[in-house]
Amino acid sequence: PPGDTAGCTFCHTSSEERCSTCHQRHQFNPVVARKSEQCKACHWGKDHRDWEAYDISIHGVVWQTNKWDPTQFDLSKKLSEADYVGPTCQYCHLRGGHHNVQRLSTVYTSMGMSNADRGAPLWKEKRDTWVSVCDDCHSPRFARENLQAMDEACKDAGLKYTETFRVAENLMLDGMGEPMPKDLAPDWSGQHIWSLKIGAYHDGPKYGGKKGESGEFRMSNCSDVERVCFESVGYWMTYIFKGMAHGSWNDATYCVGSFGMDRWLVKAKAASEQARRFTALEKKAGINWVPAEFWRKGDYLDQLSGAKIVKEFPGKTIFDLCPDPGWLDT
Repeated sequence: PPGDTAGCTFCHTSSEERCSTCHQRHQFNPVVARKSEQCKACHWGKDHRDWEAYDISIHGVVWQTNKWDPTQFDLSKKLSEADYVGPTCQYCHLRGGHHNVQRLSTVYTSMGMSNADRGAPLWKEKRDTWVSVCDDCHSPRFARENLQAMDEACKDAGLKYTETFRVAENLMLDGMGEPMPKDLAPDWSGQHIWSLKIGAYHDGPKYGGKKGESGEFRMSNCSDVERVCFESVGYWMTYIFKGMAHGSWNDATYCVGSFGMDRWLVKAKAASEQARRFTALEKKAGINWVPAEFWRKGDYLDQLSGAKIVKEFPGKTIFDLCPDPGWLDT
């Protein structure tokens, strides 16, 4: 529905391809595009916490306290000629004045949410380039030590992520998820696929759908333990990655990052244990629990693509309706 997707589509459509998104239509002044705040319109929020991580880091504080002083930040100069007292978003990500933001990012891996081996040889060139940006101001050793610290933090987060998902997965496989996928309104594809079944992960019919078909990663209309899993990786693991990458250690630890993942792992375990106890008691008492009807129907759910497919194309899924390669891109 438009109300739900507006926050996504305003950034993820033509805004990504317009010069005026960064340069501002009514000014189109390079000076404006060199200010860190220019990135803030899109790059902030729970699942891509770039601005907040930068803003409360030491680099962000240097920018906020000195940005009015042209002797500290002469924004009239091209980025290739910049001599700032501290880095802006643009100085690091658009270094030298190019426009490929991810060229000078470290191993991105789905906003930091993937369990990737960031030290693998595959990433060596990208990591070396990342260090070369930091050593404009710091020593290469300092930059590599911070990169290693981020690797370790992300590895630790990955262990918590894996365990949290395993708790939810085992609950679903044992038929104790409340509610189960079959008891919900259809997902975006018009099927009842487990929400945490993503592509090749958790593949097979026992998770719903055919081989290779993805679940929705639902934020609503799913079991509480599945929502906990989503927030653990979609929010807290991202806070850890973004916080460590931008020097915002509070984000990565106390604020919500590592401590948030700890808290959500406990919530997942507690929810699983409670569901198993309830199931045992219901079985002993001869109670056949049936999920409430509101899981299947509702004014909001009726507006989603999956419900429309089921209603207008009985027996079809979105994969049947749009079978050509690349259709998801359009």
